[in-house]
Amino acid sequence: MIQLHNTTKLYGTVIGVNDISLELEPGAYGLLGPNGSGKTTLLNLITGQLSPTIGTVQLFDKHVSRDQQVLGQVGLCPAMDLLPIAVDGIDWVQYMTQLYGFSAVEAAQRAHAALDLVGLDDARHRAIAGYSRGMKQRVKLAQAIAHEPQLLILDEPFSGLDPVARHQMTVFLREWISRGKSVLMASHILHEVEAVVSHYLLIYGGRLLASGTTDEIFGMLDDYPREIEIVCDDAARLALLVQQQPAVDSVQFREDGEGLTIITRKTLEVYQQLPAWIEDQQVVIREVTSSDESLQALLETLMKVHRGELG
Repeated sequence: MIQLHNTTKLYGTVIGVNDISLELEPGAYGLLGPNGSGKTTLLNLITGQLSPTIGTVQLFDKHVSRDQQVLGQVGLCPAMDLLPIAVDGIDWVQYMTQLYGFSAVEAAQRAHAALDLVGLDDARHRAIAGYSRGMKQRVKLAQAIAHEPQLLILDEPFSGLDPVARHQMTVFLREWISRGKSVLMASHILHEVEAVVSHYLLIYGGRLLASGTTDEIFGMLDDYPREIEIVCDDAARLALLVQQQPAVDSVQFREDGEGLTIITRKTLEVYQQLPAWIEDQQVVIREVTSSDESLQALLETLMKVHRGELG
């Protein structure tokens, strides 16, 4: 579906995307990274809005720069609100659909169907100038799906949505994927992406740090130390035992004095031994958390590796 080979984009002396090689089969993917990490630049390269300084980009086995007809298989919901404010929502979606070659009648039918799907009701007959941010997000999504693309690309799709609209967006995207359609969704809010997809591309500083399922990405970090936080009633007593265990690299007292931070490269072994430690030392443990528990923590660990802070 998407192929990048040694793809680099330079803005003068600034690196937007740095030497990314990647192949994505049809499916659902989350493009994750902090603001300024290169997500939008990468999407603009994939959709042909930018040309790579070095390397190549292919979409459905076509070079976008040479064959822009392939973009008919793509729907784009950009992060920015580049909407004509004096136009009604239905007219805008119909016009955008006609650009794909549909007749005015069929484009109107498709526009209404898409607006129904995204939940924009009577407001479709009002000027976009009076839309809330959430309504603008819905009309952008409608124009992206009205021509039934194979691949839907979304840049920060949850931006500006209230909690109800965020839930509706999540439900819509899950249903879209269940129909066999593909999604590439960029966001810096990880829990929103996790609710929709299970395959991730992690980008930072223009570089692709990792790609794969959560388990596959966590597997890349097997050789790097991770932290386990333990809140207990007698940190000193537990520390005496824990620091002698082969699975533990080091132990630190938490700043609040309420427990320990265990540094280990063998988290599973530590979890397996923890019940015995509790029994031996008669320590009451109130809470155990680990950096393995969220994609956010995983991304932070990968960024530390990229910066050379972990070894």
